[in-house]
Amino acid sequence: YHRALVNLTEGKKGKEQSTISSSRLSEITGIKSYQIRKDFSYFGEFGRRGIGYPLLKLTAALKDILKSNQQWDLVLVGVGHLGTAFLYYKGFSKRGFTIKAVFDNDILKVGKKIGNTRIRHIQGMEEFLKKQKIQIGVITVPFQCAQEVADKMIAGGVRSILNFAPISIKHPPEISIKHIDIAIELEKLVYYLF
Repeated sequence: YHRALVNLTEGKKGKEQSTISSSRLSEITGIKSYQIRKDFSYFGEFGRRGIGYPLLKLTAALKDILKSNQQWDLVLVGVGHLGTAFLYYKGFSKRGFTIKAVFDNDILKVGKKIGNTRIRHIQGMEEFLKKQKIQIGVITVPFQCAQEVADKMIAGGVRSILNFAPISIKHPPEISIKHIDIAIELEKLVYYLF
């Protein structure tokens, strides 16, 4: 919902606040309008029957609910092709995320810069995380290293991890980990072709 609303509100600053109906939002998101109304009702009254939802107000409310109305620093570990792509992607800053530091264990990469970011050795990551109080980490290392990297992140104070290594990481229940295995996602797409 939030992404769809942000896309709609871009360029509306300073203009008269418009509204959006649940049926219009349904067309955009593919989610049934009754489900949209039900989902929004969990967080309070946003709209008026027959009029719809105030677009800018609803967008701001969802941003507040998602805690994306603040800046979040994160670290990235693994500066291969995927990690490098993350560093060049400009969409994170638009959503309030800043890659504060990048770590790798490859001596040939450590000390080099990608854009404005200097690659640091992973040995210093735990101390860096504690000093900077960073709570979000992204893992783009080979699967053999992912558990060790996650353990170091957790020891440094990271509480949420986005893991792109094709392995399920063991972690304490209070730590949130989102696993994204791109190959499995492609296999799912192939399955739905037939």
